[in-house]
Amino acid sequence: MAVAAMDMTGYGGSERISGGGDTDYAGDVASGGIFTSDYKKYDDLKQMLDSNKDNLKLEAMKRIIGMVAKGRDASELFAAVVKNVVSSNLEVKKLVYVYLVRYAEEQQDLALLSISTFQRALKDPNQLIRACALRVLSSIRVSVIVPIMMLAIKESVMDMSPYVRKTAAHAIPKLYSLDPDQKEELMQVLERLLNDNTTLVMGSAVMAFEEVCPERIDLIHCHYRKLCVLLVEVEEWGQVVIINMLTRYARTQFLDPNAGSKKGMAKDDSDANFYEEDNENENDAESPAMPSLDPDHRLLLRNTRPLLQSRNAAVVLAVSQLYQHIAPQQEATEVVRAMVRLMRGHRETQAVVLSNIASITTQRKGLFEPHLKSFFVRSSDPTHIKVLKLEVLTNLATESNISVILREFQTYLGSPDKQFVAATIQAIGRCASSISSVTDSCLSGLVTLLSHRDECVVGESVVVVRKLLQTEAVPHKDIIKHMARLLPSIRIATARASILWLLGEHCEKVPNIAPDVLRTCAKSFCSEEDSVKLQILTLATKLQLSSPHETVLLCQYVYNLAKYDANYDIRDRARLLRAVVLPPVNAGDAPSTLTANARNLFMAYKPPPQHQSTFKDREQFQLGTLSHFINARASGYKDLPDFPEVAPDTTVRSVPGFSDASPKRKVEKKSKSAKKFYSSGSEGSEEASENSSEDESDSDKVPDEESKDGSESSDSESSEESDSDSDSDDDEEESSDESEEESSSSEEESSDAEEQPNNAVKKTSPAVAKKSPPSVPKAEKSTKSPVKSNLDLLLGLDEIPPSLGTPMLTPSMGGFLPIGEDASSGGGSFLGPVAAAVVPGYSCEVLNRVTGGGLSITATFTRSPHLYCPKMAAVQLTFTNSSEETIHSISMNSTNSKAFHPFPSISNLATGATAHATVGIDFMDSSQAATMSISADGLSNSLTITPRFGELVRPLRMDEPTFLRHQGALRGMHEQTKSGIVLAEGTSMSSLPTALLTCANLWQLPHELSIRLCGETLSGGSVVLVVVTVADGGTASLAVHCDKLTVASMLLKELTAAMLSKP
Repeated sequence: MAVAAMDMTGYGGSERISGGGDTDYAGDVASGGIFTSDYKKYDDLKQMLDSNKDNLKLEAMKRIIGMVAKGRDASELFAAVVKNVVSSNLEVKKLVYVYLVRYAEEQQDLALLSISTFQRALKDPNQLIRACALRVLSSIRVSVIVPIMMLAIKESVMDMSPYVRKTAAHAIPKLYSLDPDQKEELMQVLERLLNDNTTLVMGSAVMAFEEVCPERIDLIHCHYRKLCVLLVEVEEWGQVVIINMLTRYARTQFLDPNAGSKKGMAKDDSDANFYEEDNENENDAESPAMPSLDPDHRLLLRNTRPLLQSRNAAVVLAVSQLYQHIAPQQEATEVVRAMVRLMRGHRETQAVVLSNIASITTQRKGLFEPHLKSFFVRSSDPTHIKVLKLEVLTNLATESNISVILREFQTYLGSPDKQFVAATIQAIGRCASSISSVTDSCLSGLVTLLSHRDECVVGESVVVVRKLLQTEAVPHKDIIKHMARLLPSIRIATARASILWLLGEHCEKVPNIAPDVLRTCAKSFCSEEDSVKLQILTLATKLQLSSPHETVLLCQYVYNLAKYDANYDIRDRARLLRAVVLPPVNAGDAPSTLTANARNLFMAYKPPPQHQSTFKDREQFQLGTLSHFINARASGYKDLPDFPEVAPDTTVRSVPGFSDASPKRKVEKKSKSAKKFYSSGSEGSEEASENSSEDESDSDKVPDEESKDGSESSDSESSEESDSDSDSDDDEEESSDESEEESSSSEEESSDAEEQPNNAVKKTSPAVAKKSPPSVPKAEKSTKSPVKSNLDLLLGLDEIPPSLGTPMLTPSMGGFLPIGEDASSGGGSFLGPVAAAVVPGYSCEVLNRVTGGGLSITATFTRSPHLYCPKMAAVQLTFTNSSEETIHSISMNSTNSKAFHPFPSISNLATGATAHATVGIDFMDSSQAATMSISADGLSNSLTITPRFGELVRPLRMDEPTFLRHQGALRGMHEQTKSGIVLAEGTSMSSLPTALLTCANLWQLPHELSIRLCGETLSGGSVVLVVVTVADGGTASLAVHCDKLTVASMLLKELTAAMLSKP
């Protein structure tokens, strides 16, 4: 669509439009009219829209759509635009409907006045107008027109045009979100859509099914085989929706194909059987390597396999997760090459693919081990891609390839990217802890890095060495001495704390060095970081217990320094240690129990830390989902169901008169030497693969050729990866000319069929496939000239960017945590994040309209994870314009990029309008207020957001044994209690959890005798436990457990106030 160039004002007011009478509808720029106070905004466009000439209306609509495409607010023109919905010009009418779809929800009152026009347009002879009218009607979010929308959807479902039926399927979720009471009636409409055999409608119908009634799996039984057979012809995004739905269906209707097999088992010869010759016989189906599956289960796996060659990365990922979740382990190797191929795409695609590969390799190392060099880091990779590749390489490390991986890690240590170097050192430590044969060599290399000139490298090396020494049965005395000598030159707090901890843990092994180090650290105690001060206190305590006569004075000196420290944690720690180690002893008094057992308390054996992948805990989420990518339960996410123990009835999928002839039709046998891309163990699947390969050659070979050329032009690809792809590249080069001719012919034929989508895969009938020789001239293949259909005219009109009025992602996109979902209803006993039970959280006004010059801002804690960083609290800012003028250019000026993630700027905020934006804030698990600067119309305002501690935690689901284990570990100084709390009148055991969950974002663990809540802090990830016990007399006791004393004490105050308030 051509959009006319706009003037500097952005309103299209400086152009002279001449038509017929040469009328000037715009002010002359040279006259200065646009700078006068009486200049009317959009006045020229309104005059053009009111004109009687179609060319002026079309020009005005092009400018308006151009403004909308650039993100400018054109809502003031709604009244002038909506009048032209009755225009006789088809081009004007289409642009008007595009505009109405964008602003119908914002201008509901004016849109309601034109409902009769929309209803008449539903009877228009043009299918595009009917579809646009239904789209606009479903965009009006007013409950009074629900009956009208329902009637329009029912009529459109029976429309002759598949495009209108597709639009009706998209309107069903909109109506359901507006009025959920219409679910039963909408399900009847869905049944009719699911019966539709048109591939253009099929993907949209399944999408509507997933939004409205995903639990009604019985509606899919009779359509299962049809969906499997026609899956390859559906549009790409429809394929993604159908594959995800069929994955869940297969998990509920088929038995586990890997039952009884060892977890993580994979075929070692994954490369050898990727390309196989067509020499299998009929007895292969009985081979023990191929497990016996339900025929419908095998049908799904067979028909999704060709989609691994799709150009769409989302389709390939969908098929990959399907094979990982429902396919036998022997067949899961078929997705490896397809996923490795996706790593050649954009960096956004690489991040998602590598996250899925990292999660897979934690269970099955053998799948991706042959492609080890594909995960080597390139200098052009961004930091987050480098870190993900390091994760995969570490997961793939075995005794056979560890030497290659360690040599690669050694080259990464010279990178200028400090974050990447730190991650490399951590990866070396993980390899050393998991493979005992290289532990000593890795430890020696890390000790060598202690003399590195870069302070960050030294600091990270110290931390990793400390973790490795904890796993060693015999401590390395020389390494500890070497680290003690480096202590004065190291300024990184974590490194200094690690060295002091090692000296305290092994102080008896170095009796001459540890006291001298303590003496040196005592001199600089006041200038040290808090974490270093705590380790100095620990070192002094252990030295006092191991050699009391030599270090008693030095220990007392350190305790006295800590006694007057500014941090109350350090003061409390010193007071506790002094009371235990150096108690005041009176004559004749026996030492206390703590003093008598002080050595067992502080010098006890400590279990070594576990070095495991950070992707280990993502097994709970389905591969390829947003929840898996951000490692948090997102809005709309549904847990993947478990396989049934007993096979359900298979006859429910039998449909009279239906034959899956498409994947099983017989064709002439190829020659023995011909190679096929994918092969399976059974003869039926072998024939289906041949048919799929022949039928899809027109659309698959051209994209594969493009990907081959792209890979050859890349200088950074490894030699082994190029060799592994050489076979497929040779096959593509032999048939490139033929595939190009067939592809062009297929495109010409596709324009004649109105019911097929533009990007659908065209299949050749069996008769034509048998009779047509491979060298048919192009003129004989297509005798019709391409005719541009009405569907082709709408290609540029269906992809209008959605409104950005809300910061929350929609459920269909897998957004943030669900709103209003019962967090305690989820099953499972694992430890993992869950949705908030009460949303939203604490809300406060951070800028009033007087101070902001008419702009008021309210901050609300959404209690959902922030997409940029899970450590950040997602705070929704609500902007309200109370002034008489439009406010322009609202943006955030952030000085600390680590503590804030700014929101996208808001271009315009009309008078009386309200806009929402979400900002991410890392409060560092403290009550210190966050200060930011908001600029609007060139004026800057300072905002101060003071959080409540109840908003700085997130709910964490755990079972009762896990809860009791954490509770036992968080005793003593990590426990804050208060008893004798007199509950307010009307408060009961059933209403008390709601008040507590409203105050703090926690998860309730069901228990009969008490109220148990659990969660973790946002920034630090410290476990938070709350136990409330109610006595018979109306009094209650409250206990808060957390290793951060500040969080525990402040949360105790907030929860106490919530219990005392009236319900």
